Amino acid sequence: MPAVGNSVARKDGIGKATGSARYADDITFPGMIHGRTIRSTIPRGRIRGIRFDFDTAGFTIVDYRDIIGRNSVDLIEKDQPFLVETEIRHMAEPILLLAHEDRERLNAAHVEIEYEEETPLFDPEQSSQAFKKIDIMKGDPASALASADLVVEGTYRTGHQEHVYIEPNGVIAVPEEVNGKSGVAIFGSVQCPFYVIKALRCLFGAHPPIRVVQTETGGGFGGKEEYPSMIAGHAAMLALKSGRPVKIIYDREEDMIATTKRHPAIVRHRTGVMRDGRIVAMDIDVLMDGGAYVTLSPVVLSRGCIHAAGPYRCDNVNIRGRTVFTNTPPNGAFRGFGAPQTEFAVEVHMERIAEALGMDSVALRRLNALQSGDTTATGQTLREDTSALMVLDEAIRRTDFLRRREQLKGTNRALGLSLFYHGAGFTGSGELSLKSKARLELTPTGVRIATGSTEIGQGTRTTHAQIVSDSLGIPYEGVEVAQPDTARVADSGPTVASRTCMVVGKILEECAHEMKEKLNGSSPAEYHARHGAFSVERMYAPPDWIKWDDATYRGDAYATYGWGCDVVEIEVDPDTFEVRPLKLTAVQEFGRPIHPALAQGQIEGGTAQGLGYALLERVVMRNGAMANSQLTNYTIPTTLDMPELDVVMLENPYPGGPFGAKGLGELPMDGPAPAVVNALRSLGFDVREIPATPELIAGCMATV
Repeated sequence: MPAVGNSVARKDGIGKATGSARYADDITFPGMIHGRTIRSTIPRGRIRGIRFDFDTAGFTIVDYRDIIGRNSVDLIEKDQPFLVETEIRHMAEPILLLAHEDRERLNAAHVEIEYEEETPLFDPEQSSQAFKKIDIMKGDPASALASADLVVEGTYRTGHQEHVYIEPNGVIAVPEEVNGKSGVAIFGSVQCPFYVIKALRCLFGAHPPIRVVQTETGGGFGGKEEYPSMIAGHAAMLALKSGRPVKIIYDREEDMIATTKRHPAIVRHRTGVMRDGRIVAMDIDVLMDGGAYVTLSPVVLSRGCIHAAGPYRCDNVNIRGRTVFTNTPPNGAFRGFGAPQTEFAVEVHMERIAEALGMDSVALRRLNALQSGDTTATGQTLREDTSALMVLDEAIRRTDFLRRREQLKGTNRALGLSLFYHGAGFTGSGELSLKSKARLELTPTGVRIATGSTEIGQGTRTTHAQIVSDSLGIPYEGVEVAQPDTARVADSGPTVASRTCMVVGKILEECAHEMKEKLNGSSPAEYHARHGAFSVERMYAPPDWIKWDDATYRGDAYATYGWGCDVVEIEVDPDTFEVRPLKLTAVQEFGRPIHPALAQGQIEGGTAQGLGYALLERVVMRNGAMANSQLTNYTIPTTLDMPELDVVMLENPYPGGPFGAKGLGELPMDGPAPAVVNALRSLGFDVREIPATPELIAGCMATV
């Protein structure tokens, strides 16, 4: 039986089911001590003095003066310090580090910091400091708007969202000798081990030698893409100064207050349409709140702007985007990476366009949906694996949408629909710049996958092993997956951007084909017994037809796209305005599912996260910090909040993916929120902001 296309046993399943899998806080080293971060308690100002109100004997204390390299986290920019020197730009910014072998003494240690406070900036619309600006232009939108039969305008807002991965951030830094040099190893809950390497090399300069090992990781959702560089740097500084292993594990409150979140966004649309429903012009403005430092804001804005026109055909488009500074903790990567914000706006706006035209919103979408041969806002010509109409028609058919929508009129229930898409892989020339590699090693019993791609719950180990198994023609059980350790695996690029299965899986498929040729009919065990071990390493080669201009944002933004259509039925309590989703049908096309059960799990999980984004997950900011930083007052969906889910996986293979697969991980996040809000509109509530809490809904009676 082939492995691909079947729901084989997970490579990490037994360890997680039995509890033998070891997460960062399960691991100890001889002589290990514990670390703690002392953080700012104001959002903006300067440090005037620091006083230690405890006996410092036995403590290791680190501040910015202990940094031997550069005091900045090396990511897109080098603007964020590991430790504040004098200027504070946000609440909970790290100022100094403490370590002690006794956790109780460590947590009891009180540090008094004297500040010179300054007036903070919290409103992104008042910010004059832009981290990134983007201007996408196609055709002549000004003229097209002027000649349109109707222009529909609207402003849409999305708030912060907290990742709430099961396991908070945590690392252990361990001093070690490497070729006679004092080095450090980082063991931790990370998505992107080679990002941490890059950041620590900047922090420490050429020395010491550094390696990063990913421990079992309890979820990421983007929240462990860039932030682990910060906590790893802190642990490493304490370890090198103390000469002992140092563990730093955040509790939930610290994790929620100090780490990155989804960027809040304000998206404004002006759309020109003809009376027959054809969209002839789109003028879109995207504003995102980046927080106090750049982190990944430029590329979050990039993906958000590229997706801002939605899965619709339009010859005249102008999309302007900017992400700006505020005195709040930096925002960063989150599943969907800017697209959920902008696709929420365009899908809610489509419903209002249909109302303004007196046209059915399904018919409006059908008329304007992208098809093969059409061009996107960046001028990319779409290929044969374009499936907007496929997913739309299947969702309408499967839910009996048109009849059921009429049937529910006059009740407190309604149906809502959203159509969406998501680019797979890094934007534009990003995959070419990454030069991602993967390695396949022959072992005495089979083969070993050696990549930096991380398992964070999504099934990377399993799907990669399936791809290698079938490509090499050996049993799935004969494929093992190496623990990501930067000293011994190939740098396959970050585990982000819906790329791990499609891009890294493709490299592994090619490695397996090359190894199969070399084996020349022998099994791995037979070849190893006669000739010994060998390995095959390949680098990813993006399709040669991709052309992209980073300066103008013109060209082929992504090698391929996943497509989805969500239909949700909701019920609204007429007294409390509480929304209860009753059923959600998620129709998704992502090439081909390598592991159907894991793929369904991704869709179910992304849908749950999207429903939380739509209805429940309100981050309350007070004086620049998250005020509801506990799971008692930051509400996420539980199993009791989830509706009946009907997941439909359609196939339209992408020739450049392993066995036709595209990326899937982020696609399910884009659809639930606009579908819910569009259902609310059917009930007379003109909601243009999420989360749509009962308080917000109560004040939103619809006006077109």
